[in-house]
Amino acid sequence: MISLFKKKEAPVYPADTATSRDGRPIVFTFFKHASLAVDFDGRRIYVDPVGEYADYAHLPKADAVLVTHSHYDHLDRAAVELLMTPATAVVCDKTSAEAFDFDCYTMVPGAMAEPLDGIRVEAVAAYNTTEGHLQFHPREREDCGYVLTLGGTRVYIAGDSEPTPEMRSLEGIDIAFLPVNQPYTMTVDQAAEAVRALRPAIFYPYHYGEVEQITDLDRLAREVAGLTEMRVRPME
Repeated sequence: MISLFKKKEAPVYPADTATSRDGRPIVFTFFKHASLAVDFDGRRIYVDPVGEYADYAHLPKADAVLVTHSHYDHLDRAAVELLMTPATAVVCDKTSAEAFDFDCYTMVPGAMAEPLDGIRVEAVAAYNTTEGHLQFHPREREDCGYVLTLGGTRVYIAGDSEPTPEMRSLEGIDIAFLPVNQPYTMTVDQAAEAVRALRPAIFYPYHYGEVEQITDLDRLAREVAGLTEMRVRPME
């Protein structure tokens, strides 16, 4: 008997490939907003998976999931559970950890973990610094950005933050994902300031708003010209 039903194929999303310092490919898959995946050395890491932004039920399972903070556009327990196997490591800030009833790598700024063999994750403070915006991501909540070290390459995924002393002090960042939307994260000028401090070889603006709140990415590109390779992908 021939089945009339076909198994749904995995959806295809935009992707870029970079090369780690030790010569291995790093593949970034872009879903939307702050949701992305990183493939390295046969392992897949999802960052801030949210069901609204991708069909996670038909994507590869996660070796690790990183959650930066507990806002609805970053933390979606149902999406995380769709991606999990018994071996999946979940790395998250302390507030997000309260949403899960299993053990996580619970991070605070400055903490380091190695959730997968040979892949190090460093937590970086993520918070607002502009008066009138402090309530969006208060410093005392201890939201996190993360630096992943993959084959010697340092990939910084900032989470929701403005340029902070902790961000500016990071060294050796090769690839940076920086949020650029108002009023919640960085202005164009602040993102350019962060790029000048970090000097990544590749810069991805992400979480950059849409419609009325769309960021002026053309101006941002002019501001960072000559400092980095800015790559714009569908991360509105």
